Amino acid sequence: MGERVFVLHTGGTIGMVETPQGHAPVAGALGPYLDWIVANSGGELAPISFLELDPPIDSANATPDDWCTIARTLFERREDHDGFVVLHGTDTMAYTSSALSFLLPGFGRPVVVTGSQIPVARIRSDGRQNFVGAVQVAARSDVDEVTLLFGEVLLRGNRATKMDASGLDAFDSPRFPPLADIGIEIVVRRELVRPPEESPRLTAGRLGHVAAMRLFPGFSASILANLCRPPLQGLVIEAYGAGNGPANDRDFLAAIETAAGQGVVVVVVTQCVRGSVQPRAYATGSAMLNAGAVPGYDMTPEAALTKLAVLLGQDLDPATVAQMMQRDVAGELTR
Repeated sequence: MGERVFVLHTGGTIGMVETPQGHAPVAGALGPYLDWIVANSGGELAPISFLELDPPIDSANATPDDWCTIARTLFERREDHDGFVVLHGTDTMAYTSSALSFLLPGFGRPVVVTGSQIPVARIRSDGRQNFVGAVQVAARSDVDEVTLLFGEVLLRGNRATKMDASGLDAFDSPRFPPLADIGIEIVVRRELVRPPEESPRLTAGRLGHVAAMRLFPGFSASILANLCRPPLQGLVIEAYGAGNGPANDRDFLAAIETAAGQGVVVVVVTQCVRGSVQPRAYATGSAMLNAGAVPGYDMTPEAALTKLAVLLGQDLDPATVAQMMQRDVAGELTR
């Protein structure tokens, strides 16, 4: 196999250049830099095959259709490459890395999502280090799952979240340990890596209509009721603490009950950085579950939203989707 690692540039800061409107992705700008890095690596980097979305996008403009495009692009090339790198903007990187873990079940190849906070054309760019680390991980055979590499850590893709808008260690996985440390050596925690449990499949057909909302004191039940109108099929509620909400707000609970009764799958996760939803631990949490919501345990909001969208796109009935949202299917949650 000549070009062992396939690199897909979707856009983002890593390939941006200065324009009159500010930094923006420009087609054809990144490829020559990456070719130079690989050519001058002294053989430390595997040969790469490079492809760029047309046009490359700022990840703030990314949509669920883009998740499916990325997944299809990787799946079509699965047999021709040992590993895959997806270069992506940081704003929605955790959504894409989460989505890919559900769109590519049993993929059986390393898929490393990365990017940078400073364009690679800039002298102090973190993009070179992240790109080099991602290619090295993708060329290995011991991390065959979707991951997110940034700075000095390799995180499970559906456990990662952006923690810092400007720092170079922008991503973390507060609810699950890193799969590897990216230091002088790449040290993989093999006991944490999830082996493929099924034959490779592509589930990137259509995705369900989903939304997410964050609770806050004084939240109006009418907002929830309006949000749950068709065509919505699934809703992620980012609740307080261990999965709590306003148990004495009858209109709020009635809106959940009505939505669930109409087939909308309502999933409760915690808005805390660490911790998990603990079903029935508090009366304020039990009230939402009694109204028809289901617990998402320690899933990140990004993982819960993307998992819900993928499941609802598979023509499963709402009860089955609700059950699967409470099950670990790609390493995204701990019961």
